[in-house]
Amino acid sequence: MENIQYLAAAITAFGAAIAASLANGKVISKTIESVARQPELQSRLQTIMFIGVGLIEAVPIMAIVIAFILMNK
Repeated sequence: MENIQYLAAAITAFGAAIAASLANGKVISKTIESVARQPELQSRLQTIMFIGVGLIEAVPIMAIVIAFILMNK
C-alpha cells in the first residue's frame, strides 16, 4: 500500500508540471503577440509576463510540497 502514496505523488507532480508548462506557453505566446502589435509597450508587457509566469510557477512548487507532505503520512 505504501507504493500507492509514491504513485499519487508522482501523478500530482506530473499534472502540476504539465499544467504549468501549458500555462507558461500561453502567457508567453500572448505576450509575444501583444508586443508584435504594439512594440512601444514591450517593457510593460514583459514585466507583467514575468509576474504572471512567477505566479504560474508557484502552483507546481506548492503541488510538490503537498505531495511530499502526503508521502510522509
